[in-house]
Amino acid sequence: MAENVVTSDDELLNNIKKLLWGSTVKEDIFKRWAQGFYFSVDEPTALVQREGGPCAVIASVQAFILKQLLLEGDVVTWNAIKAEKCDQLLVKAMTEIINQAADSQDPKYLLVHVNDNTNAFSCNKDSSDSKSAESTIHSARDISESSQINETQIARQATLDSERFHSQLRIFTTSNIDDVEDFFTERIGILKDQYGILLLLYTVMCTKGVSGICVEMSDSEPMIDSTYGYGSQSLINLMLTGRAVSNVWDHDQDVGGLKFRGVDKQNTIGFLNLLEHLRYCEVGTFLKSPLHPIWVLGSETHLTVLFSTEKRLVSPETPAEQARRVFRRFDPEGNNFIPSNLLKDVLAELGLVADTEYVDIIRKKLDNENLGIILLNSFMDEFFPEEQCTCPDTFVLYHYNGLQRSNPDNKVKYHKGQAVLLECTVKCIMDSNPMLTVLQTKWPRIEIQWDIGRNPSLN
Repeated sequence: MAENVVTSDDELLNNIKKLLWGSTVKEDIFKRWAQGFYFSVDEPTALVQREGGPCAVIASVQAFILKQLLLEGDVVTWNAIKAEKCDQLLVKAMTEIINQAADSQDPKYLLVHVNDNTNAFSCNKDSSDSKSAESTIHSARDISESSQINETQIARQATLDSERFHSQLRIFTTSNIDDVEDFFTERIGILKDQYGILLLLYTVMCTKGVSGICVEMSDSEPMIDSTYGYGSQSLINLMLTGRAVSNVWDHDQDVGGLKFRGVDKQNTIGFLNLLEHLRYCEVGTFLKSPLHPIWVLGSETHLTVLFSTEKRLVSPETPAEQARRVFRRFDPEGNNFIPSNLLKDVLAELGLVADTEYVDIIRKKLDNENLGIILLNSFMDEFFPEEQCTCPDTFVLYHYNGLQRSNPDNKVKYHKGQAVLLECTVKCIMDSNPMLTVLQTKWPRIEIQWDIGRNPSLN
């Protein structure tokens, strides 16, 4: 691999810095994000989050690690996975996240590293680099030897302030995705050291590019909140989908003449949001029904991960599900009806008969009171009267929360839940049970019993 010299690297990094932190970087927020990737001693494949803030990156990487695990083996064997295999899973997850942020037509990967020859961040390919990386790996593993993070060991690694950290950032550019995996495999110690999360985040953002991010974002606020330190929805979406859009609905939507970007296709990893039941947001089917049974769960302050080995939870989109999605695309306000003059467009997009004469007949049938609207239920009853349910009535779910303090006995582990879909169609929203509430945005009739005897924490 030959490093391409890009004269505008400093300018790019400075612009990315402003997008991420705003005009100034608050040191207390920066320090909360200054963490490496390391795994729980109680769950070999589960990442540990030291403090609140960087869950947008940690939960996303965890979700892609779980994707690899679901493809490769059974949950019951995960406790036996060795550290070397966990490192491989980490690198593969990062590589996939970086790859989806790149331009699919002309991919170029900008890998951000720290240019500091005095410590483990050195990226020179010589023996001293290997020894430094090896010592860092051992250091990271030592940290994981206790269920509590050893703050003394972390402090032993010199903490850079944000200004010095940013002054040492360098970019390695390649157009080969295999180079990306090789780059991080050879520098696994850097990922586990104090700035691993930030280096991945800067790599994803530089690979995406400033213009690509700005075009997709619909707000001008920093991607890391300057008060609370959490990642914005644009940052979450960038990590999960490769697009820095600010919304989680399907497709772009026109609201009052303004165009708001959404998710453009079925995603690899899903997303559910607790705030949807309050109608603060709308999560579309592209995220609710991803390619793999893995969902990042959003609460008011934190991100966790839900997953299952039951593949039928993410079976291909049925014709009825497609019809609902397309209908709602013409119903941006979420009123469950469309103007009757849009019926022809809906039918055409679904590949149904859209001849003018036929559409007029159907319009009169579905709008027999001549109100000028077509109800979603009437439309579905007409064209998809017998919708088949492909989801099983019972299944197992697992939940991950990377914060130690949010887990029983401060042990970061996957918690198992037995889920059942009830016959009753009326759902009961309980503020005292946020876990059930967020699950009901995907499965309205769900009930679940967890192995720990209580609901896992979303915060």
